Amino acid sequence: MIPNSETVTPADAPTRILDAAEAIVRRAGVASLTLEAAAREAGVSKGGLLYHFASKDALLAGLLNRMAQFVTEDFAQALGCQPEGPGRVARAMLAWGLELSQEAMNERCDRAAAVFLAAFHQDPALLDPMRAVIGGMRQAVAADGLAPGSGMAIMAAMDGLFMARIFGLYTLTDSERQVMRHALGHLLEPMA
Repeated sequence: MIPNSETVTPADAPTRILDAAEAIVRRAGVASLTLEAAAREAGVSKGGLLYHFASKDALLAGLLNRMAQFVTEDFAQALGCQPEGPGRVARAMLAWGLELSQEAMNERCDRAAAVFLAAFHQDPALLDPMRAVIGGMRQAVAADGLAPGSGMAIMAAMDGLFMARIFGLYTLTDSERQVMRHALGHLLEPMA
């Protein structure tokens, strides 16, 4: 779970600051994220904020690093629930992308979207921690023992669902999610 203001102790100023910055971006967009606004919302002085995050870029980098850590840990948990063998990574991607409740998926996507879009708007290089995480996932799915392209097709489908959600293009119904899972499940056959 991504930390939020309800799960941290008052002494955890960096987490409070990151939560505040994320809330501002989600509520009002990256243009509204200033060091002063983040400090005020976090309940710290601007000097206290600057002690942990020396600039807006540093604050956004902190958000991206936290998101990269969350994605890494969350995907590792999904992977750990899958049996060993060919297709394990791709099965984890399907579970990770299609088996959460719609409410949980919406919350995950909305939080990630706010952070990704804010960082991209400020400086696309700030997305490098997520690029590294996704690069690692691509390598894992390529070495997953499936027919060439099968794992990447599953990964691309899950990425597409994420993009559709963050840009408000469409949301799958539960029935559509089940049908999609079944269709993508055909790609899980190991290489012969």
